[in-house]
Amino acid sequence: MAIFEGILSQHMAVHIAAMNVLAPCVVLALPRRAVQLAGTEGVGLALATVLQVALLWTWHIPAMLGAALQTPSLMLALHGSLFAAALWFWAAVTRGIRQGEWSSMAALLVTGKLFCLLGVLLTFSPRAIYWQLTLLQSCFGTQAAPLVDQQLAGLLMLVACPVVFVGAAIVAARRWLQSARLVHGWRPYPELE
Repeated sequence: MAIFEGILSQHMAVHIAAMNVLAPCVVLALPRRAVQLAGTEGVGLALATVLQVALLWTWHIPAMLGAALQTPSLMLALHGSLFAAALWFWAAVTRGIRQGEWSSMAALLVTGKLFCLLGVLLTFSPRAIYWQLTLLQSCFGTQAAPLVDQQLAGLLMLVACPVVFVGAAIVAARRWLQSARLVHGWRPYPELE
């Protein structure tokens, strides 16, 4: 018995692993110079953030995801474009964190909220949004009902995304505060010194 018996929950588990685990790990393994190419002064970060969110939401429009689930080349384009956007996003975030820029925190929190919003829609929808899955699941003989599968996919997003994005934003905030202290001589409690 598989942990994720439905097509959508399997799909979402792959997305989460690729975009929120593999992509940041690849970026952290890259040389520092390669990460610097992600963009300058927040412009690259803003574009990477917009692209990643736009691709995620576009690919998860019911008609788009339904078409991708039925066409292997389109599914490959879906996974490839989301992974490439995630690599760019995490490279830009990492560059910003290393330079102590506050924009990394903002990008992480905005992206995390919009990813979670998709998870909320999937989890709390009163009906299956992806009607095409009913056909596919009956063809492949999976046990999960489309609504249950959709809710599990949403729950996966609701658990994974805040952990990753808020965790990274905490690291960014710590680095930003350290940078503010070193560069500007800022002290949080000067009266205690």
